[in-house]
Amino acid sequence: METNSKQKSEGGKKIGLLVLVALDVIVTIFLLVVAIIMLVQTVNKTPEEIKAATGFIGYLQNHTTFYFCLFVLPLFLLLAADIISLVFFVRKSTKEEPIEMKDLSEEQKAALKKQLLADMMKSQAEEEKKDTSTPVTKEETKPTEEKGENPSSTEENK
Repeated sequence: METNSKQKSEGGKKIGLLVLVALDVIVTIFLLVVAIIMLVQTVNKTPEEIKAATGFIGYLQNHTTFYFCLFVLPLFLLLAADIISLVFFVRKSTKEEPIEMKDLSEEQKAALKKQLLADMMKSQAEEEKKDTSTPVTKEETKPTEEKGENPSSTEENK
């Protein structure tokens, strides 16, 4: 039952992601089309012709702050959001997943065992070499005090 609900939630996430991507593409295309129309309409026109322009594009030409806030700035923000989401997607998709033993062929398992044994032998040889090259010194240890008595308090009491 849990896996079925888990699959439904993953399916819902995929559908939601597809809707967001489609909405992003539609808004970006709309903003780009309006920006291109705006640029084409303003090229080679005198300031008097721009002020005399009518309609939606004429309004945008005469009110550049409105045009910037509604078309240019959202385009830059969408571009930044798309780049950031692309970076996260690439990082997530390139993350290596651990390989399980059942996924390996018999040849790969044998090669892995051989490599592990060689590594173990090498590390044992290095440990033995360290043990023979440096003498082991035993530190003198003090006997532990009985039942948590503080040695300084017993000396003061005497």
